[in-house]
Amino acid sequence: MAGPGTSQLSLRWAAFLCLFTVLCSLFTPGVSVKHNDFKKCHQSGFCKRNRAYADSAVALGTSWHAPYKIPAELASFKDGQLHATILKTIDEQGNTVRLPLTVSFLKSGTARVTVDEEKRQQKEIEIRHNSGARKERYNEAEKWSIVGGLDVDTEAKVAHESKTGIKIQYGPNLSFEADITYEPYSIEFKRDGVAHIKLNDRGLMNMEHWRPKIEKPAPEKKEGEEGEEGEEGQEEKKEETPEVAPSEDESTWWEETFGGNTDSKPRGPESVALDITFLGYEHVYGIPEHAGPLSLKETRGGEGNYEEPYRLYNADVFEYILDSPMTLYGAIPFMQAQRKDSTVGVFWLNAAETWIDITKAKETKNPLALGIGAKTNTHTHWMSEAGLLDVFVFLGPTPRDVTKSYAELTGSTAMPQEFSLGYHQCRWNYVSDDDVKEVDRKMDRYHIPYDVIWLDIEYTDDKKYFTWDNDMFKDPIGMGKHLDAHGRKLVTIIDPHIKNVAGYHVSDELKSKGLAVKNKDGNDFDGWCWPGSSHWIDTFNPAAIKWWSSLFNYDKFKGTMENTFIWNDMNEPSVFNGPEVTMPKDNLHYGNWEHRDVHNVNGMTFHNATYEAMLSRKKGELRRPFVLTRSFFAGSQRLGAMWTGDNQASWEHLGAAIPMILAQGISGFPFSGADVGGFFGNPELELQSRWYQAGAFYPFFRGHAHIDARRREPFLLAEPYRSIITSALRLRYSLLPAWYTAFYHANKDGSPIIRPLYWTHPREEGGFDIDDQFFVGETGLLVKPIVEKDKTAADIYIPDDEVYYDYFSYKKLPTTKGKHLTVEAPIEAIPLLMRGGHIFPRRDTPRRSSQLMKFDDYTLVVTVSKNGQAEGELYVDDGDSFDYEKGQYIHRKFKLEGSTLTSTDAEGRDVKSIKEGPWLQKMRGVSVDRIIVVGAPSSWANKKEVEVESEGKKTSVPLDYYKAEGGRAAFAIIRRVGARIGAGWTATIA
Repeated sequence: MAGPGTSQLSLRWAAFLCLFTVLCSLFTPGVSVKHNDFKKCHQSGFCKRNRAYADSAVALGTSWHAPYKIPAELASFKDGQLHATILKTIDEQGNTVRLPLTVSFLKSGTARVTVDEEKRQQKEIEIRHNSGARKERYNEAEKWSIVGGLDVDTEAKVAHESKTGIKIQYGPNLSFEADITYEPYSIEFKRDGVAHIKLNDRGLMNMEHWRPKIEKPAPEKKEGEEGEEGEEGQEEKKEETPEVAPSEDESTWWEETFGGNTDSKPRGPESVALDITFLGYEHVYGIPEHAGPLSLKETRGGEGNYEEPYRLYNADVFEYILDSPMTLYGAIPFMQAQRKDSTVGVFWLNAAETWIDITKAKETKNPLALGIGAKTNTHTHWMSEAGLLDVFVFLGPTPRDVTKSYAELTGSTAMPQEFSLGYHQCRWNYVSDDDVKEVDRKMDRYHIPYDVIWLDIEYTDDKKYFTWDNDMFKDPIGMGKHLDAHGRKLVTIIDPHIKNVAGYHVSDELKSKGLAVKNKDGNDFDGWCWPGSSHWIDTFNPAAIKWWSSLFNYDKFKGTMENTFIWNDMNEPSVFNGPEVTMPKDNLHYGNWEHRDVHNVNGMTFHNATYEAMLSRKKGELRRPFVLTRSFFAGSQRLGAMWTGDNQASWEHLGAAIPMILAQGISGFPFSGADVGGFFGNPELELQSRWYQAGAFYPFFRGHAHIDARRREPFLLAEPYRSIITSALRLRYSLLPAWYTAFYHANKDGSPIIRPLYWTHPREEGGFDIDDQFFVGETGLLVKPIVEKDKTAADIYIPDDEVYYDYFSYKKLPTTKGKHLTVEAPIEAIPLLMRGGHIFPRRDTPRRSSQLMKFDDYTLVVTVSKNGQAEGELYVDDGDSFDYEKGQYIHRKFKLEGSTLTSTDAEGRDVKSIKEGPWLQKMRGVSVDRIIVVGAPSSWANKKEVEVESEGKKTSVPLDYYKAEGGRAAFAIIRRVGARIGAGWTATIA
């Protein structure tokens, strides 16, 4: 229990940190991230060792013999699984360590390769420093990331077996094959007889086995030698005692220091590494989060390449730099490779610090071919500090197949709260409840739609979460009711650091219940964050999750209501005085796992605890949570949304946001966005306007600003910029039915919500490295936001030979497959095309929030394809509860064939047999108001009426036809359709 002296010290330190931050901001250059605060590979012991191992192996070429093999007698295949023991030779005498291997062939067509270490597995190792850390390799990442898809395919069978290896056929129609070579150990994965992925292709696998620390006497110094050995001295000593493995630099085996912090490493060296080759693939994608291009760069130098590996080590990176492999706030170790007509992928299930090197090389069977017929292989080298070697292999063959298989394992995007797809207004900080209400009133006064207003840390009483500043937020319930009357919500921030001060009930309970993260000595870890001295809740602990959930109950978190939702920030975790601004790796979590084992999944466990809390905050309540997170891991998509962190108000950051969000989508976490306007700095009016136009097409759409930034709510802007931003917001709101339908598909099969061209057109190689334009769901809407200053035109790549129309003017555009189309885009315009062949829903009546649109009628937009057809979908439910799991939803499929439009249940359900709850009953009053047909055939020119048949009744409704002119396509508007949105109907233009 902290005394008053400690409390005063905390206040003084908090004040000092705030002053220091302000002073630094006065001298901040354009790029403010402190590189010295974060490691590069050569400063991370295991990365340096494994890179050196790889360099030595590559340098030896064909004379390199990897020290891993499987004796044939130690391998057996049964019921869809291969069990074997890999022997690692560790010295010149031939001594070995045993590494249990399991290769599982799953019903989904995915293969899983897992390697453990027998000695650690059986707890036969010694832990140094009297540490309480577990002896095993961390084997619980699966508990947090994997939710299904692990059923073994017992139909998998042995195709060939000998003393040198075994071939297993598996997957759809046994079209996949794993060719396992015993010595040196490797696995080649084939589809239809063609090799696509090879594990340990270059023999870079390295599993650092346990060994006791042997104190070696220091060598006698010869005359003239320096008193302290630098790296050169270490290299000389290494040469005097050659090892079988070329990476045995012991300098960071037992202890590692960085930035004044020392990692005690009680288990010694324990990294795992593996090279994975994508055979014949030039493009690889994924492994977020990084601020770089969607198609990942090489990392071993050369023109336009990176020098450093991509790093996955969740960290609080202040004003991050762009075009960099540097780590950011989240980690999803899922990579996809793409070539024409083929997609494959791997998922590296490891929660420890991870680095990934990427190189590409041409290969040809015939050395005289001079590049003719040569293919490019992408070589990747995965290195993690601890844990199992656990890899899932996906053989596609399409992007949709790969993302669907990944979603079967890790889960798909949660069905969101409907309001969360609207616009969110945020800054650090709205200073009072009166300030919040005034912003709300002014948004209404200027007819600017929005759904949520956010409160950053200053709403609390002295950074104590679950409290309010009673001077500035005197009536939070009154504030919540004011927002609720307009259909709006409130989001408050709750971070994982708990202020360490006596008399604060959350801190007192955390300590008394023993639910905090421990330091290496087993005491509550104390570090510094916004409140000053803080403890961190250990959300790996089921008891901690249960206690945390109780804190959110309406009767506990006073001042919150049903329209209050939560934002989790700083959950990497951010520790201001910790190594790399995070926790020491030798901290201990529930189950005595070291923080090094679980670091990248830590933020997800906190996100999960808050999600569980928000499911029910009073007896009998069960609602969909909305929880935003900054830190994430594979599986976080099941829990809510993320954003790309502390970006800057610059054109460069506006441009970088799109590939970052696209990378999230293809990596299974599509509910993502970037701070519109930039968090740091003050955007010029043109930049702010263009950012809102781009943000209107982010799955998560939030404007946010730093405490030192000028107020920049849309209503404060001068004309024409206020109207430009308002138009972008209204466009977003009109398309909310299409966005919600895209979220439904993401929930069902893991598909991205905004989709890069390689994903939508996997045959079109010209689109594989394009990451500044994208399609929205299945709508056929193709967007290319303007992200450069003073630019008034966009060059849009056209990936197919379908017809395209301008969204706003209905102009039929002169497109050519594989070519760019220049579209005029003055400041008030968004480059937005409609691809022929689609039908998407809108709601066209302007409202102040999505809540007030829930029972508005629909408009259907039909874009006629070259062959005169179109189809699309609408999915809608109550947007709040889980009643959709009981059939309480509407899912329609719309189709245009010739002169007939139809609406049928997309799943073939007999909707009349569904017992309607209150929401479905209310939806009986919601209809299709009008249908806009862009590219309407000339045969409709003289038609004045359309016959609509629905629910046994026929009615005639008016049709207005507009002939093509001036480059604009012909279009027709069918008015006052009147058919219920949830019912089947046919509209015939006779």
